[in-house]
Amino acid sequence: EKFIEAQVASGKYNSPQEVIDKMFLVFERLQSEYDEWVTETRAKIQEGIESLDKEGGMDGETVINELLERFQKAN
Repeated sequence: EKFIEAQVASGKYNSPQEVIDKMFLVFERLQSEYDEWVTETRAKIQEGIESLDKEGGMDGETVINELLERFQKAN
């Protein structure tokens, strides 16, 4: 309530309902963007899994050792 009152008092909005309407629009957009991000991320993960299945991957211990070497060289 205080947030809504502050927004109306700032002059940006004419009424509490206008603030609430705007909040719902923003929330709707954020939810849509989040849903899109989830869909894209799942697709990328699936691509990665398929790539690993086709081409194989590196052993986890090998990856860690290579990363440690890079960090040691950087220091």
